[in-house]
Amino acid sequence: MSTARKIQKVFHSKPTLEGAGVHLKRAFGFSQPKLFDPFLLLDDFRNDQPANYLRGFPWHPHRGIETITYVLRGSVEHGDSLGNRGVIHPGDVQWMTAGSGIIHQEMPQSDAEGAMYGFQLWANLPRSQKMMDSRYREVLASDIPVVQLSNGAEIRIIAGYAGGVQGPVRDIVIDPQYLDISLLPASTYQQETPPGHTLFAYVIGGEAAFCQESDPFDYEIEGANYFDLDRRPYLGDHSLVLFGPGDSFSVTAGPAGARFLLISGQPLGEPVAWYGPIVMNSQEELRTAFRELDAGTFIKYRP
Repeated sequence: MSTARKIQKVFHSKPTLEGAGVHLKRAFGFSQPKLFDPFLLLDDFRNDQPANYLRGFPWHPHRGIETITYVLRGSVEHGDSLGNRGVIHPGDVQWMTAGSGIIHQEMPQSDAEGAMYGFQLWANLPRSQKMMDSRYREVLASDIPVVQLSNGAEIRIIAGYAGGVQGPVRDIVIDPQYLDISLLPASTYQQETPPGHTLFAYVIGGEAAFCQESDPFDYEIEGANYFDLDRRPYLGDHSLVLFGPGDSFSVTAGPAGARFLLISGQPLGEPVAWYGPIVMNSQEELRTAFRELDAGTFIKYRP
């Protein structure tokens, strides 16, 4: 018997400054690793002002995690210590497994209108895989299947399944699902989700009501205060919905339709020791990583 997921908590992304001066909005990160396990951070860097993002993310290290970059507008030039170089264009995905350690850079570039839209998700690696060989995958927009459902829903499948179709990113430790879903106005979409997996949706266009929660006072909104009086049935752009346990969820689009990212993964249930771009299981492992950075021995894998 199917168990419908309910809204556990709602978050609104907050302005943040990262890299060499990139203005972005952070949906979650740093203070909520247990709540979103196995995910660590989701950044939304949609911006229409090149001065707010062109300085980008110069060379920096990662260890113990995977970073997933999804571009909608503009492009991202990238390079890393494995010798990879390239450009991610609209609809492309960069799925990088830092593993034992990688040093890379990501430099956003505007489109003809000065816009750069994209998202970066960080996923944790389990203790047994934190020091695995680094690897890099670039998934082109043309390789990402698009499913059109009878109710007009359109689903881009980056990882996991939807409509009986599997996405191109496979063999990932946390068994992720990463979908980009667009709905027509007032339409409803239902989907089965892996039981036991952490599941969240991030609204990137229009408005939506999730899990048949028509009463906006039925769930908690992170950061709400006495002056937060705008409680409506629909959740709009920059809203993140974290779901409770179950094996299915439902969503109904608002009058202007809806677009959202739907992401899930298998929780790791391990301790998290986190400092900047390095995520390990203990403080001693963090200290080791930074000693190796200073000594020039951080990179373990060279193809």
